[in-house]
Amino acid sequence: MEEPYNDLPTSHLIGSVPAVISEEKKATAYAAPEANVQISPRQPGGDRVQGYQKIASSSGGGGPPPADNWQGVFNISSYAQYFNVDTDDVLNRLLSSLDPLRGDFFSRIDTNPDLYGLVWVSTTLVFVIASLGNLASYFGHSASWSFNVGYVSLATSVVYGYAIVVPLGFYFLLRYLGLNPSLVRLWCMWGYSLFIFVLSSFLLVIPVEFLRWMIILIACGVSACFVTSNLRSYVEGNSLMLVLAAASVLQFALGLFIKVWFFA
Repeated sequence: MEEPYNDLPTSHLIGSVPAVISEEKKATAYAAPEANVQISPRQPGGDRVQGYQKIASSSGGGGPPPADNWQGVFNISSYAQYFNVDTDDVLNRLLSSLDPLRGDFFSRIDTNPDLYGLVWVSTTLVFVIASLGNLASYFGHSASWSFNVGYVSLATSVVYGYAIVVPLGFYFLLRYLGLNPSLVRLWCMWGYSLFIFVLSSFLLVIPVEFLRWMIILIACGVSACFVTSNLRSYVEGNSLMLVLAAASVLQFALGLFIKVWFFA
């Protein structure tokens, strides 16, 4: 009499343990994705909001802004961006300084003005005029010649002082006149404007005074035209031709100083 009861299926009986466990597992399996994926964090109002929540990307608009390259006046890393040029860039800018009538130097360096040319050209000019000046002195006074060490200190003071102070002075002058120049671009342009004096110094060794004067005047003219033609982009449309005249006179003054003191 007890065998029929043993054959009854137990899964349909009320209170069956396997049925209860199976339903809980199903409920847990479906609730987990909803809680982890589709329910955003609790809002200030206290209710949860259905839907996906966007996460700001560090490389997109929601990320932090890029760090500023400027880290202070006395930090060398702040100036690294102004020396980020390769050989082709420097060579093209040197060649541009020998074509004084184009007047497009600022447009060429607009995306990447550098101070490498200022430092490299100025340093090269210092050693060139100091060494070749002594060589020219030897050709003229070989009997009683002695190496003049003072040429090095004099050339360093004059060239570096000119390359740094003159563009700085014109920067403040243009700002005072209501214009908006860039100091780094002025330093860059003036640094490359000295390259013609490096080339002409090799010709000034020739011991012919008339030829020396012709060479230095041509070099001064090229350098002055290069500076004024590019400064014209700042003063164009303004009655500031005196600024261009002052820049031209200063370039001639530097060239004549090199001729008189180092290649007399």
